[in-house]
Amino acid sequence: MAAHPTPPAQSKAIVFLRRSASTLFLWGLVTAIFVSGKSWGMLGLMAVLTMIATIEYFKMMRAAAVKCFPCFGIALAAIYCGVLSWHFVKGGTSLPTDMDALYVFLAVAVPFTLQLRHPIRGLESLQAVAVNLLGFVYIALLFNFATRVTFMAPGANSVPGLVGHSGAFLLLWLLAVTKFTDMGAYIVGSMIGRHKMIPHVSPGKTWEGFGGALLFSQLAACGLYALFPDHLGFFKNWGHVVFLGFLLSILAVIGDLAESVLKRAINAKDSGSMLPGIGGSLDLIDSICFTAPALYFYLKWVLLPAA
Repeated sequence: MAAHPTPPAQSKAIVFLRRSASTLFLWGLVTAIFVSGKSWGMLGLMAVLTMIATIEYFKMMRAAAVKCFPCFGIALAAIYCGVLSWHFVKGGTSLPTDMDALYVFLAVAVPFTLQLRHPIRGLESLQAVAVNLLGFVYIALLFNFATRVTFMAPGANSVPGLVGHSGAFLLLWLLAVTKFTDMGAYIVGSMIGRHKMIPHVSPGKTWEGFGGALLFSQLAACGLYALFPDHLGFFKNWGHVVFLGFLLSILAVIGDLAESVLKRAINAKDSGSMLPGIGGSLDLIDSICFTAPALYFYLKWVLLPAA
């Protein structure tokens, strides 16, 4: 039987058009939720993205024959998202201090317990526990800092079931800075990228693209702050906005590269095919997993210490 010919690589123009269409669809969805002001809409979107990304993660691991416990990992992420959503829909503004510690404990203790049923096969036994712990912390825990950011802004959840203007605009600012970073890196890197940044991790990343990422992040950060100074007033001044713009841009690039490390380690191209030109849910949220926690802790410790 003759071998099937290798499909031709897609041109940059086609990839760009598909990526743009997926991006427009996502921004349309975010805008619809933003306009509605319903907390369940925002929480539902976060939970759906978390669950799809978690399923993609464990599918990649199983495809690479990496020992893990996917049923438990997916169930733990679902329970965590459910508890988180219930807390904020009911009017909560911050999570109990020990909640995350409880779920991290479960992410370690239960896989070790499940591993007791199987013979010890060198590092594979520890790998099974580590893969489950990484899956929960990397996706469910880190990504849902975007949820915490939304409800920690002053007055963000003053009416249970609704997201206040400050929380909604803060989430919009976070998403815009993060995704403009990705967009700037892709556009500038595709147009003038010549000098490879980290070729052993991501051959397509260039230093020119990194410069574009920094520039586009500032366009989003400063542009939104200039347009909506009242809704983003807790940033206090331009210094915090500019600094956070650069910080989140660098972390967004690192977050994108972190997923590249994961995929190259298990020889996977994309986490999924949910979004043409982008990939799966994990490909979509990888940078947010790094930018959302940074923004949360900066707000908590620097801008809103009394909150």
